[in-house]
Amino acid sequence: MNNSRLFKKTLLAVTIATTSIASQQAMAAGFQLNAQSATGIGRAFAGDAVIADNASVMARNPAAMALFDKMELSLGFESITTMIDVKDAKYTTLAGTTPVDDIDDVGSTSIAPNIHLIVPVNDKFAWGVNAYSNFGTKTEFSDNYVANEYGGLTDVKSFNFGLAGSYRLNEQWSFGAGLDLIYGQGTMKRVAGQSFAIVGKAGESLLDVDKADGFAVGFNVGTVFELDENNRFGLSYRYSPEFEAKDDKGQKITLPLPDIAEFSGYHKIVDTKFAVHYSVQYIGWGSFDKIDFDNLQDSLLTGAYEKEYEWQDGWHYAIGGTYYLNNDWTLRAGYMYDTSAQDARTSISVPDSDRQWFSTGFTYHIDTASNIDFGFTYLLGDDVKVNESTSVDSPLPFGPSEINVSSVSATTRANAILVGLQYSRSF
Repeated sequence: MNNSRLFKKTLLAVTIATTSIASQQAMAAGFQLNAQSATGIGRAFAGDAVIADNASVMARNPAAMALFDKMELSLGFESITTMIDVKDAKYTTLAGTTPVDDIDDVGSTSIAPNIHLIVPVNDKFAWGVNAYSNFGTKTEFSDNYVANEYGGLTDVKSFNFGLAGSYRLNEQWSFGAGLDLIYGQGTMKRVAGQSFAIVGKAGESLLDVDKADGFAVGFNVGTVFELDENNRFGLSYRYSPEFEAKDDKGQKITLPLPDIAEFSGYHKIVDTKFAVHYSVQYIGWGSFDKIDFDNLQDSLLTGAYEKEYEWQDGWHYAIGGTYYLNNDWTLRAGYMYDTSAQDARTSISVPDSDRQWFSTGFTYHIDTASNIDFGFTYLLGDDVKVNESTSVDSPLPFGPSEINVSSVSATTRANAILVGLQYSRSF
């Protein structure tokens, strides 16, 4: 194998291993943007598919719109601040091993707005529209990061525009369904690290996809069962499609999004001001088998390739409590255990892990028709040992069939702070 072929194989392997960060950052379990409402943030989204204390419930379960007898509007925003540490890192190339400085500034703060409107038609039918974000995050390593093929810039976000309807069958059962129009945008940049010095390409661009965007269509269905006025259950399912995004240069990225199913319960204790609620959510990360890149330009790699994955399905287990203090104030808190989407494959740029959510919040009732919600969550991740490497076919006629061009090892941790503010009104 000549140097040109070795370079192409090296470039292909390293770029495949690193540019996939876009989808991982957007969709890893800890980076799923649970940002539909400030009330949800305040209780770790425990019971959110059935509580129905404002219009944002339609984002989790369209059947819950049947629980309203007046037009309801909710609008607000959530801020998501990720705090990502990479420590004890070592970068190894054919020239030897280089220690890498600890870093703690590759996270960022993003803002996710939302709006939800539910319109009852009569005592049987209701319809609603909403807009919010399901996935999104940003990480950026400095330009002089020594292992830049494992770092770089990733900026991914998606927006969900929904239309849904509900039907009340009887006093116990309600059903709902909706369509989702999903818009996504992503920027991915990678630069060859020191391992490319063997072919004279260190510091050159591996990938430069700038603001690739596109649309996809999904759907969601759900049901609510009301045992009585103080006890109810909700079940919902959301189908997420394969998504394609293209930038102005014609570079295309294709990736599957995960389906989501959720079961929730809500129980108000009789003759008290307290209610308990809970949720179990399944996220189908196991279907995320590969990401395809086509027609790449403005980089050392041209053509098309795909990256295989070994992801696992994710789960959220949440429990919370609500205390109806008086006519003016409602207090809430919650806890969630959130499992990682990654299993054997890990990355310094995708510090995914099992996480714990510690949440609290409140509602202030301005009057009988309007209120303001505030929610706060501290998301605590685990330390994860990461080992990444890139191997290519050996150019020598004798010797091993593959050589390890570069590798990086480190310990990563990803924490986050979520803050939500929301205004709701009934008409």
